[in-house]
Amino acid sequence: MKNDHDPRLAQIRNWLDSLPADLDLAVDTLRPASADASFRRYFRLDAGERTLVVMDAPPAHEDCRPFLHVGQLLADAGLNVPKVLAQDLDLGLLLLSDLGEQTYYQRIQAGMPDSELQTLYREALAALVQLQKASTAGLATYDSTRLADELKLFPEWYVQKHHGEALDDKTANALDKIFALLSASNGGQAQVLVHRDFHSPNLMVCRQPQYGPNPGIIDFQDALAGPITYDLASLVTDARTTWEEPQQLDWAIRYWEMARAAGLPVASDFAEFHRAYEWMGLQRNLRILGVFARLNHRDGKAHYLAHMPRMNGYVRQVAQRYGVFTPLLRLLDKLDDRQVRVGYTF
Repeated sequence: MKNDHDPRLAQIRNWLDSLPADLDLAVDTLRPASADASFRRYFRLDAGERTLVVMDAPPAHEDCRPFLHVGQLLADAGLNVPKVLAQDLDLGLLLLSDLGEQTYYQRIQAGMPDSELQTLYREALAALVQLQKASTAGLATYDSTRLADELKLFPEWYVQKHHGEALDDKTANALDKIFALLSASNGGQAQVLVHRDFHSPNLMVCRQPQYGPNPGIIDFQDALAGPITYDLASLVTDARTTWEEPQQLDWAIRYWEMARAAGLPVASDFAEFHRAYEWMGLQRNLRILGVFARLNHRDGKAHYLAHMPRMNGYVRQVAQRYGVFTPLLRLLDKLDDRQVRVGYTF
């Protein structure tokens, strides 16, 4: 792998060369593994009979310490997360155990029988319950104020920047009321450790013994102490994979039953729980529409546009079910050039 235009690569190679010989690193096998929406990226290399992963998190833009802290919280809770084999925080480099080459998302895209899909997701739901029993020591709080602040991305980036639509006072005020309602409701939920992106790209398919139990969990460095329905909403209204409502409900019911059996603080009435995770999903998906618009317009990452119709569909699914969200639905109809329709409360 050439590093002519990438001074970080030379640093990574030099660091790997300096590590103990008993790691058996074949530095010349270093190759890209993946990148994410931030400045972080990942490389894989051979090490004897196994492969290892290098996390490259440039210190000017990223901080490895939250990854180390949250990783320890999850490991202490018995979850399968990468083990840290070497670290240099000044350089922003971590050497990690490999949890396999295929994410849930990649496995889904490759095609598999429904029986395998259901097994994978039941294991993910069980891991989510386990994750929510983890300690939240040292984590910031995902409260109503923070939730409300994040929603500003929707009008700024999705409505105004992406669609070029200026909000009139009536619509802006209606959105403010909806956002306040969502943030107060979701911020008032019982708090647990929240991964924040517990969905198919961040769950590794671990089907071989060397990778540990399924699923492997990655990209958890942004974890907070927050609403108990947040990660379930991430999973069943996945930003990368469309799940139809019957499938969402099936997994939500299975999670709810497992969570209750584990003594987690979920509502004892499923209808109440269903409303809570739908409103949480609505809040998350409005924010994500703003995030994807920003990634496109500010950061030049146009591939995120492909996921917008899916997120729009998830937002509409909830907005049309509750009359209180009718102004939001009207705005979406206007942006999508659809005929305005009435929302219903069930």
